[in-house]
Parts: sequence; C-alpha cells; structure tokens
Amino acid sequence: MNRVPMTVEGAEALRAELENLKKVQRPAVVQAIAEAREHGDLKENAEYHAAREKQGFIEGRIQEIEAKLSLAQVIDVKAIEPSDKVIFGTTVTIIHMENESEVTYKIVGDDEADVKQKKISVNSPIARALIGKEVGDIVVVNTPSGSVEYEIDAVEHL
Repeated sequence: MNRVPMTVEGAEALRAELENLKKVQRPAVVQAIAEAREHGDLKENAEYHAAREKQGFIEGRIQEIEAKLSLAQVIDVKAIEPSDKVIFGTTVTIIHMENESEVTYKIVGDDEADVKQKKISVNSPIARALIGKEVGDIVVVNTPSGSVEYEIDAVEHL
C-alpha cells in the first residue's frame, strides 16, 4: 500500500474528527434509532430510515479515516532544515509572470487541501510543478486554458 503524505495539522484534524464520530455522533445516532423504533412500524418510519442512513454514513467515514491514518506518512515541516527549496508542507509565494499577481499556497496532503484557505494538494498540477524548485526558479503549470508561468518568490517552513 502507498503511504499518504499528511502534515501534522492534517493528522490531528483527522484524529479529532474520528474521536467526534466515535464518541459523539455514533452514540447520538444509536439513540435516535432506538427512539425511532419505539414509534412502531419500521417500514413507514422516516425517522428510523434517516437515522439508519446517517449511521451508515458515520460508520463509513470512521472506516475511511482509520484507513487514511493507518497509511499516513505524517511529515513535520518544522523538523526539516529550512531551505529555499519547495517541498511538501512548505508555504510558497509565487508571482504570475504575465500580470505580476502574487499568490501564496501551502502544499498539503489530499485531505487537507482547501483552496479557500490557500492550501493545495501535493498532487495538484501547480504543486507538482513547484516541488523540488527553488526561490527564483520559473515554473510552467499546464492548465486547461494553456500553460502559465510563475516565478517562485518565497518559501517558508511554517
């Protein structure tokens, strides 16, 4: 099986979600199913069916998180010697070569990626183009609308 790269923060977030699912949501849905059973005929009991569906989702998510954590390769960027090289977990500032716009991204695991929070997956085209490059390098990212050139302006190990 392939190891799944994950930041320390990403692993902690998954563990917190797992704990919430096991200790809060699972008991709550079991209680909801018990209450729905008390209402009688289960064939036409919408509350029962909704609770069973939610239980299936919770159990599936628990299995998914446990599998991801078992395959996780947790990488602590703070423990790595800082350099100007872009690696997993670093925060990189890039400048669009055409319009001089600047954007900063943190390169994280697939489960942690959230563009709104400026976190991109290590498997995204832009991250794949940036990995291994250094400050001052020009990278070409192939997008659906064509190739885009960026210059690496800064790399931070946060």
